[in-house]
Amino acid sequence: MPDARHLPRKIGLLQATAINMSQMVGIGPFVTIPLMVGAFGGPQAVIGWIAGAVLALADGLVWAELGAAQPGAGGTYIYLREAFQYRTGRLMPFLFVWTAMLFIPLIMSTGVQGLVQYLAYLWPSMTTGQGDLVGVAVVALVLVLLWRRVESIGRLSVVLWSVMIVSVLAVILAAFTHFHPALAFTWPAHAIALTHGSFWLGFASGLTIGIYDYLGYNTTAYLGAEIKNPGRVLPRSIIYAIVAVMVVYLLLQIGVLGVIHWPDMLDPKNVASQSVASAVLEHTMGKGAADVVTVLILITAFASVFTGLLGGSRVPFDAAHDRVFFRSFARLHARHQFPMLGLAAMGVITAAGFLLARHVGASAAHPPLATLIALLTTVMVIVQSFAQIAAVTVLRRRQPGLLRPYKMLLYPLPSIVAAIGWLVIYGYADKANPGVHPIELSLAWVVLGLIAFLVWARVERVWPFGPREIQERYLSQQDAAAIG
Repeated sequence: MPDARHLPRKIGLLQATAINMSQMVGIGPFVTIPLMVGAFGGPQAVIGWIAGAVLALADGLVWAELGAAQPGAGGTYIYLREAFQYRTGRLMPFLFVWTAMLFIPLIMSTGVQGLVQYLAYLWPSMTTGQGDLVGVAVVALVLVLLWRRVESIGRLSVVLWSVMIVSVLAVILAAFTHFHPALAFTWPAHAIALTHGSFWLGFASGLTIGIYDYLGYNTTAYLGAEIKNPGRVLPRSIIYAIVAVMVVYLLLQIGVLGVIHWPDMLDPKNVASQSVASAVLEHTMGKGAADVVTVLILITAFASVFTGLLGGSRVPFDAAHDRVFFRSFARLHARHQFPMLGLAAMGVITAAGFLLARHVGASAAHPPLATLIALLTTVMVIVQSFAQIAAVTVLRRRQPGLLRPYKMLLYPLPSIVAAIGWLVIYGYADKANPGVHPIELSLAWVVLGLIAFLVWARVERVWPFGPREIQERYLSQQDAAAIG
């Protein structure tokens, strides 16, 4: 029987890039284009996609260096464990797993919500209850498909990625066959008023939406233990995916703005506000073509949930081996060798998040999807984004001898750019979402995590109730390989 600690390395560069791109594109841009237009108040919304791409690329270089040097199951968990063990023991990796078990499946729940939203274009009489059943059934189907060996999942990911490419290209091509430059490039007066606070509030909201749409460029970092030649494949899969999706998003955004008059996207009674891609196809090629592409978008949304739960379910796996999470999460399926409990738990939370978003709605000015995005990003920023940026510098100082197959280009500039971008998102979260209080809720979640850590540390008798255990695992493996 294979060692439970070692997952098989079966995923190559094409499959890895496909996994990242499928998770990045998904349903996101098809449901957030109207949100982006609303944030900026016009077709200058393209600024949000560009800003999101800059932040994603800068942050992606952080992931690339860390993932290439420490390729294991769990991504950020490993990086924080290795970087911060010297002063705070297991606190930081515990907090990350605590948070990731919430924010990863909730991100997936937005994909399920978007899928049901587009399904309503094909099924306009669908009731709320029927939509609930469809969403839960989608999550159940994803779990069934993921209950198998990872090499077959890699092949399936390429198929789903191909459908995603076709659906996006169909919308882009349809848009540019009926493209009107005046619609896309005629910006309202004072569209870029850098001296006005309202512009920066809209920019922060747009950046939040933009980075949400790019999220997923790090999926292969969570699958580091299953990537072939990770020192080469992992950073390339991240960078290739970001650059490719950046081009796709710009073409998609500009193309849609050149066909649909932007005020229509803000009218709740207009189909463009809910299913903007379907509206583009209906306007350019007719209802039949719109129906076909809507089906492709539904498959694309399904692919994003599929790959997201694939990567996310690996997060608690390595933590459980280190006694930083419930030990039952370390068990692999006896036959197919995948983490069972992590997959099942995140599937349940995804379904719960989907139902919560539909029945605990925000106001008309703050749609449930936008509210979820704000809450997810603020929780993620504290324990993942800021901490991980710091981890790059800490590891360079603490473990200078660690082999780094990829080193961040122009270090530390990308780290600084990423930190500024995440700070803008976090600092403006409350102002951009009045009445929701994302900052306060994110801090409350972290405080609960600290309390949970203290209880757990007391039971396990680890720091601060026991000695710190310094284990430079990747350096040790490196030294052992050199001796061997």
